[in-house]
Amino acid sequence: MEETEDLSARVEPLPADIKDIQPGGGACMRIELAWGRWRRWYLKTFRRGYVAKMQQTREGTANDCPHEVLDPRDVKFYRNQGGYTWSPENDPFTWRDRLPFARAGLAELLILGGSIFALTAALAFLFWPLAIPLAVVGILVVWFFRDPKRQVPTDPLCVVSPADGHISSIEEVDDEFIGRPAVLIGIFLSIFDVHINRMPMDAKVVGLRYRRGKFLNALRPESARENEQMEIRLVRNSAPHYPIIVRQIAGAIARRIVCWVGPGETLNRGDQFGMIKLGSRTELIVPKEDGLEILVSMGQKVEAGSTILAQYSLAQEEKAAEADTEQDPH
Repeated sequence: MEETEDLSARVEPLPADIKDIQPGGGACMRIELAWGRWRRWYLKTFRRGYVAKMQQTREGTANDCPHEVLDPRDVKFYRNQGGYTWSPENDPFTWRDRLPFARAGLAELLILGGSIFALTAALAFLFWPLAIPLAVVGILVVWFFRDPKRQVPTDPLCVVSPADGHISSIEEVDDEFIGRPAVLIGIFLSIFDVHINRMPMDAKVVGLRYRRGKFLNALRPESARENEQMEIRLVRNSAPHYPIIVRQIAGAIARRIVCWVGPGETLNRGDQFGMIKLGSRTELIVPKEDGLEILVSMGQKVEAGSTILAQYSLAQEEKAAEADTEQDPH
């Protein structure tokens, strides 16, 4: 394994084109933001005591978002900007994290799912055979936004899948950020897969790159180059501090990439950091070090946070860690 500098010290600022957790926007996001304006007016007019309590219990400094922050709901789309936060005991909306659905997709679940089921009920009275396929679509919408619990492996040398789906590519690549030969593992997510992304290893976010693009079918090879995507640059927490990349790529149906982490945040293996709404592709790039063993094959089904994609060698890890210590004794 090559000697590596501690890249975790080189945290890049959040790029100017990433102004919220969903840079591509979307109709449901616009509806939720519009609802937020009315909600804040109502709270300031009729629930001043609640607003005062939220101001007393919030922590941090003002968020870089385009509206006033009254409670935790106001920072939902701007949590990657830093600023105001509430501890779990002071956040009256933490119960939403315990729901079996992705919190970032609750608006779509209510708006899309609710509209479909309302129309289904209306059709059931008019001509019930038409209601059946619509009900199936509604069930699929609910199924899509599910958030199942995962058993995360504890082996510090393993690299777990950042997404649910099927392995669509395994190839050697060169990447500027990785800075050495690397292995890219591509994962295709169908509309039937869970679309929440999870951390492949204990790591620190050191940079983000967002690129607008096309919405080609995620199965097409050129989609990885031409589609809208978010690149999360990571550095492993413990020595050797080698770089890792997770890339969220939009698809023909999935056009909304969500990434709620920001530069400087430290996360554990299996932690959730984002999602891609309605079918997509996720790529993982890791250094091709001596002793790296790829444990998956083409077409294999994988689950985010639990399926081990690759394993590093203990002997090589110890050797590289010693090299890191010699480079930076502090």
